[in-house]
Amino acid sequence: MIGPLRQALRQSWTAPGGRTGLVVLLSMTAIVLLAPPWLADPAAIPDAAAGALAPGSGHLFGTDQLNRDVLARLVTGGRVSLMIAGLAVALAMTLGAGVGLVAGYAGGLIDTILTRLVDGALAIPRIFLLLLLVLVWERVPVGALIVALGITGWLETARLVRGEVLRLRREPYVLAARALGASPARIILHHLLPNAMGPLLVAATLGLGDVILLEAGLSFLGLGIQPPTPSWGVMILEARPILLSAPWAGLFPGAAIVTTVLAANLVADALQSALDPRTA
Repeated sequence: MIGPLRQALRQSWTAPGGRTGLVVLLSMTAIVLLAPPWLADPAAIPDAAAGALAPGSGHLFGTDQLNRDVLARLVTGGRVSLMIAGLAVALAMTLGAGVGLVAGYAGGLIDTILTRLVDGALAIPRIFLLLLLVLVWERVPVGALIVALGITGWLETARLVRGEVLRLRREPYVLAARALGASPARIILHHLLPNAMGPLLVAATLGLGDVILLEAGLSFLGLGIQPPTPSWGVMILEARPILLSAPWAGLFPGAAIVTTVLAANLVADALQSALDPRTA
């Protein structure tokens, strides 16, 4: 990792918002990965007739209308939601970085064609594209949902990376590498991509929160993750009939979504401020 980016990461950690957001994200990830073996079976229905039980010593976050443990489902659903968000963002960043690097470095006709394609695709709302893609399946596989979220989320990243490459390709070290006969692939991978990682990291962190919200929204509409597989959006959907009588069944997954998205935005804001020369 290059020096300026390492310095920006240190500065974002020293910022209260960035530190808080990062601690929350890391804690959330650790909980959803490590806690399930010590929790109840999220699919177990000990006593369906008992219905929703309020939070207490037996069930820390209560149970839902099927008497399933809300905490166990919350943690398992968090694993699903964060896995989908992480993989979808990784796919979107890979596609966006690839297109942006090629367009920015090549310039000319290639840049014009790729930029116009990206601008045209950005004119279509992302949620509309997602609805078209997920409506193809009656029951959307998790892999297909990840791909759908990824291939609809790289457009703004491509524009961001292209703009950064247009600036970087005039830097002396890039001109020197080109004069020494370095191949375009070497210049892109060894000089342009590492120095464009800062804005890319900011976009990835912001994208994490966006994808969590999109997945939850699609699942709530019945177009994303399907019951009985838990995700935070599915839990809110299933809690709709009992929101008045057992609000905890929808309150806890909603709070998890808000907390995770807010933490991701805090980290992104801290990184953006650290990378902005005007605030350095």
